[in-house]
Amino acid sequence: MNVRTRFAPSPTGLLHVGGARTALFCWLFARRRGGAFVLRIEDTDRERSTQASMDAILDGLRWLGLDADEGPFFQTDRLPLYREHVERLLHDGKAYRCYCSREELEAMRDAQRARGEKPRYDGRCRHRTGPSPAGVDPVVRFRNPTEGQVVFEDLVRGPAAFDNRELDDLVIARGDGMPTYNFGAVVDDLDMGITHVIRGDDHVMNTPRQLNLVAALGAPPPRYAHVPMILGPDGQRLSKRHGAVGVTRFRDDGYLPEALLNHLVRLGWSHGDREIFSREEMIELFDVADVNRAPASFDYDKLGWLNQHYVRQADPERLGALLAGQFERMGIDMSGGAAPSLLARVQRERARTLAEMAEKSRFAFEEYVEFDERAVKKHLRPAALEPLEATRARLHALADWEPAALHAAVAECAEALSLNLGKVAQPLRVALTGAAASPAIELTLQMVGRDAALSRIDRAIARVRERSGQS
Repeated sequence: MNVRTRFAPSPTGLLHVGGARTALFCWLFARRRGGAFVLRIEDTDRERSTQASMDAILDGLRWLGLDADEGPFFQTDRLPLYREHVERLLHDGKAYRCYCSREELEAMRDAQRARGEKPRYDGRCRHRTGPSPAGVDPVVRFRNPTEGQVVFEDLVRGPAAFDNRELDDLVIARGDGMPTYNFGAVVDDLDMGITHVIRGDDHVMNTPRQLNLVAALGAPPPRYAHVPMILGPDGQRLSKRHGAVGVTRFRDDGYLPEALLNHLVRLGWSHGDREIFSREEMIELFDVADVNRAPASFDYDKLGWLNQHYVRQADPERLGALLAGQFERMGIDMSGGAAPSLLARVQRERARTLAEMAEKSRFAFEEYVEFDERAVKKHLRPAALEPLEATRARLHALADWEPAALHAAVAECAEALSLNLGKVAQPLRVALTGAAASPAIELTLQMVGRDAALSRIDRAIARVRERSGQS
């Protein structure tokens, strides 16, 4: 079988983690089997579809590296195809026009609720005769079978059966001729030769309806796999209150795409006790049949742990380019400062995200506004004046502003003053960054640069003299 999967988002919002995981599962399933991954944009909801949402979805897929083999295809470019199939079903008596007004439908549902029945269309237009009501743009409804069952094997959930009498005659075309979701999806899946439909389990109830439409169109159905929803830490469906955001927000917050993909693939799927999978390993090992039926929880701590792993493994040049983007978003001018790749090498063991890395490296480009008072009290005491002045003199005379030479200068100063290295390095660190924590002192000096380092040491010396009452 030539496997063909599809990801078919609606451009009515961002690409969230649930959709991204569905796209990943579809992509992996096709890649493992040498098949095709098709991207389809279901944009027939004209009122809610926006260009901004479409751009965000495509941008998110590009960032994740989930490249489509075909598409994107847009449903609004395929309207003649849907109309052709609607007319065919009408001609064959498998669909009919429904002239019920919105008020009539609401009154029907109210009466059903009052009788304790499930609200549903009662088929009153199935056998309507006589002239069409004036001023009404009819919808087209599918004449759903009234007997028997829809039976299929869900690749994740196992055998499923639905009684046709529980399924009403769904609308397949609106009054303006626009196809509804269920009908457009079926026509496209058949026309595009989709063999496997992998989607969230919130679509389970759509599947029997779609299978009846497939049968009415006389085509073999695709296989269906419904993957479990993603929950927040509190066991409720992942939503904005859990911090759920579009996937590009993870990019902006300094996560690497390989970390997010790794976390997403583990939401409902596993391979032994392994936690870390490269893209190639995912392709080799993933099978949708191994996805669990139980919901999975999105874990920001786990994502952070994974991201730190990939940050440590990443090429510094690549990290540097991404880090530069973080500084740009922070409004920091990097001109004349340390190379981003240098910062990445220095800081990648100290940060979980690139945003955190950028914040920890801010001192390399921006002088601090104020000293951390706790650091001042502990490290810029009168006893720090002599080592700061001596270190400044050695650094000023230094010809080579590289880590080895910088470390030697600080160490020699400590030795000359008969002090341990910390007694020299800590006041110097506070002078350079305004705080008591930073990378190794020689790396901190390298990040700040010669001119800025000497200027900041002068500022610290002035602060020590101020504290000690010296002019």
